[in-house]
Formats: sequence, structure tokens, C-alpha cells
Amino acid sequence: MTIAKVSEITSSSTKSFEDAIEKGIKRASKTIRGIQGAWVQDQKLVINDGKIIEYRVNMKISFILD
Repeated sequence: MTIAKVSEITSSSTKSFEDAIEKGIKRASKTIRGIQGAWVQDQKLVINDGKIIEYRVNMKISFILD
């Protein structure tokens, strides 16, 4: 029987939402084995003086337990 777990993470980037997602998955992969998928739950922009300074994503990552 396979059991999966879901963990919620937040990641950010100064480039794009896609870069924030990639950074989040890469970082999570350092401590979580068996990542099977991710769901981007929320996206947020940080704006200063009318310019985007940061892209943030909130993701749920699913992985198989050993």
C-alpha cells in the first residue's frame, strides 16, 4: 500500500512566478524525497513604487512516504 503526504510551502523570486515555482521545488527536493507533484494554490505580487519587486507562490507538494 502506498501512502502519500502533502506539505505546503511558499517560495519567491524577483524574476517570475515560474522561477518561484522552480526554486520552491528545487529547495523542497533537498529535504523531501519522493516528490510526485505540486499544486500552485496561490500567487501574489509584491509591488513597490508601481513596480513588481517579487513574485510569490504558495504550493502544496505531494510525496510518497517510505
